[in-house]
Amino acid sequence: MERQGLTAGAFIALLAFFLWAAPGSGAALSGVRRESGRSETAADRSGEYAGQQTMLRSVRLREVRGRGLLINVWINGTGPYVFAVDTGAGATLIRSETLHRAGLTSSTGRKIAVGGLSTTTISGEHATVNSLALGEPTNLLPTPHRVIIVPSLPAGIDGILDPTDAYSPMGYVIDMPKRELQAFDPTTNHLQLGHGHEGGTVVRWLRESDGKRPFVRLGDNRLALIDTGSGFGLAVTYDAIVSGNHRAQVNPVKDLGGGAVQSRRVAPATVTIGSLALRNVPTDVVVGAHEDAPVILGRDALGPFRITFDPVRRLIEIAPSAQN
Repeated sequence: MERQGLTAGAFIALLAFFLWAAPGSGAALSGVRRESGRSETAADRSGEYAGQQTMLRSVRLREVRGRGLLINVWINGTGPYVFAVDTGAGATLIRSETLHRAGLTSSTGRKIAVGGLSTTTISGEHATVNSLALGEPTNLLPTPHRVIIVPSLPAGIDGILDPTDAYSPMGYVIDMPKRELQAFDPTTNHLQLGHGHEGGTVVRWLRESDGKRPFVRLGDNRLALIDTGSGFGLAVTYDAIVSGNHRAQVNPVKDLGGGAVQSRRVAPATVTIGSLALRNVPTDVVVGAHEDAPVILGRDALGPFRITFDPVRRLIEIAPSAQN
């Protein structure tokens, strides 16, 4: 799908939806990606970085209200910069001001339409990062990295790190209770359907035809995006719930393109993913979102779990953290 409205002659593509919360709204960053052409899979390059996982150290995350899970990042040896960790982003984004501080330049000049849950978009550009380190300057990820440069991000955020993109061709683990991000080497350790940890489940990593974002199928057959960039619980779009009801209590949510949507927390729900039943999941109705916005499983739903992403076998494990 394409959105018009950027400079004439520019390359237009719907790359990502991002949103962050106004104070008190409880939502942070969220994303959607659409790109044309075949994407290289982790299986294509799985042998290239065999053993890299033993070289990468686990990284501590910190959660900041209204900004999400934050991490220190070094770009081309400069930093640290503050990035939000967002599994739903579909690409790693860097603020243009950070681009200049890190000595980066746009690689193509092509304009990419980057927007949010609303229909508003801004213009981004591709750039290449030669080195990216997490947590400390020597903890280097596989390189190089293709990133998207955008003119603005929420205050205090220099970039948005999509770990699926950043750790490729490896996988990764996000332990929500421990606030920890670590590499997962699918060449030496892999997930199997029906062989998860006690109290958890291993399900298929479903993707859009033109992207790598992690979707899972719920028990009611809906697809849901696992989105650590969002402070929602289970988030669904439903404009009619507020239409005509001026007394409805809603929270404003601004998005990356400068547009806005609203969210309303409703009665909690039970969500089934594989053999795992999540009960009393905080549920949010998003009002005024773009028609392509997916069902989202955000941090308020994922908070008790350790989530493992295996990009080679395209499996995801959602299991209780050892800290619980």
